[in-house]
Amino acid sequence: MSNEHRSGVSAGIAAYSLWGLLPVYWKWLEVVPAVEVLAHRIVWSLLFMIMLFIVLKKTNLLKEDIRYIISHPKIAVGILTSAFFISVNWVLFIWAVAADRIIEVSLGYYINPLINVLLGVLFFKETLSARQRTAVGLAFTGVLIVTIGAGQIPYVALALAMSFGMYGLIKKQTQIGAMTGLIIETLFLIPAALLYLIYIHESIAAAFYFSDTDVFLLLAGTGVATAVPLLLFGTAARKIPLSLLGFLQYIAPTSMLLLGVFYYGEPFTYADAAAFILIWTALLLYSIRPRKKRVQSL
Repeated sequence: MSNEHRSGVSAGIAAYSLWGLLPVYWKWLEVVPAVEVLAHRIVWSLLFMIMLFIVLKKTNLLKEDIRYIISHPKIAVGILTSAFFISVNWVLFIWAVAADRIIEVSLGYYINPLINVLLGVLFFKETLSARQRTAVGLAFTGVLIVTIGAGQIPYVALALAMSFGMYGLIKKQTQIGAMTGLIIETLFLIPAALLYLIYIHESIAAAFYFSDTDVFLLLAGTGVATAVPLLLFGTAARKIPLSLLGFLQYIAPTSMLLLGVFYYGEPFTYADAAAFILIWTALLLYSIRPRKKRVQSL
């Protein structure tokens, strides 16, 4: 395993572990409407990224990347499109957690790896061995069991899976640095975010909850909570195959599932348990590499 591949795997594991704990943070902010939290995520993420570039003394690199993007309209369109998909994903995630639908959120992120595998095969000609195809089949069966057990089409879960799958695909294609990509995405979204906050509040002080210290600090923290895992994900997306990145995704929904069941008391059925076992079996089957046979010399 090369150093680049190893660092990509580590970044992917870290990103998904942090995402798995995000429902706790959004629960703390459930007093604020989901779309408003999304607007604050955009604003504070941009501020955090600007400070990060200044601290790391990478402002010149950012200027060069911006000039490069401006001179390549296709890349600019790609980043704008990725910004759209990630904003859709963010607001659905926040709303579903506040609505006590963490189990459905976890289902969405169980489905997402299957979307990633499909996109990797279709767009990047990634190939899967027989063992890996078996793993995909097991994972699909697990997701199907959860879907049937729910008794209805999981619209929120499917929307979460598709929006994040498309975001990962576009990040893979643009090949822009993780830090630069995120700051450009938030720059595209910042006008709409600020206009929305101004529209729903009478003043800047009210929009940023200066009179409520706890809410203000939680909203300000959304910049770090948003940027850090996305930076890690962007790094992983550029360094490892999309199909492998897809299976690392299971870390996040499993964490969410455990939070929903054991911490927030959401129902967990036998179907959920069966799906859980199948999906983790698929992950182990996909991840374990077969030993190479030794060739004995005569």
